[in-house]
Amino acid sequence: MINASAPSTSLILSPEKGMDRTPGATAREELAQAAKQFEAIFVRQMLAEARKTHFDKDGIFSSAALDTFRQMQDERFAEIAAQTGTLGLASVIEAQLARHLPPEAPAEPAAAPPATSGDR
Repeated sequence: MINASAPSTSLILSPEKGMDRTPGATAREELAQAAKQFEAIFVRQMLAEARKTHFDKDGIFSSAALDTFRQMQDERFAEIAAQTGTLGLASVIEAQLARHLPPEAPAEPAAAPPATSGDR
């Protein structure tokens, strides 16, 4: 029997879960996005573990609906924390993994405007 109120522990990153590639994104931009998503997963897992300690198991504030609401609340909090960089995990992860990226090619200089010959 599957417990519908149990937090999801799926760590599968796929286009359905929001890991689609942005056209034209550099490897560093993709790394930054992946680091933010990892931070969100980590925060969700941390909050799910913290919620396992029920001090009021059979009390007035215990129900499946409330458990579902808290799970949704924790997921949203994790997304916001990761996007705003509140905990700073994503930036640390990105900095550590960026060392393994190949160096980016320098941006091509813009074409110089054609010379005008007004002194003839």
